[in-house]
Amino acid sequence: MNEIVIQGLSVECHVGVPDEERRHPQTLSITATLTPRVAFADLQDNIVQTADYDLAARRISAVAQARPRRLIETLAVELADMLLAEFALTAAEVEIRKFILPNTEYVAVRCRRVHPAA
Repeated sequence: MNEIVIQGLSVECHVGVPDEERRHPQTLSITATLTPRVAFADLQDNIVQTADYDLAARRISAVAQARPRRLIETLAVELADMLLAEFALTAAEVEIRKFILPNTEYVAVRCRRVHPAA
């Protein structure tokens, strides 16, 4: 298995069920696991053969910051779908950590999408 992992990308965005929570940006930690269509052994040291993780990280941030959302579940689905649509992947998994509940380290949601042709 060949995967690219963007671990703990810090993103400021407006998210939360109550209006008051969405008024102020909060920091989410996003981890994206990308499964490229081309195996690492077949890349021939050529970036166009794989998923550009710098561009993927910038797109994750842009999508997350584009508009407010009530649920981090919604954001996770949107990010996984965007990664599959914009990058040469067979699968994308997104985990979002939100630091909101008292007496907890974080709350996390995880969404995995697989390309229909995979």
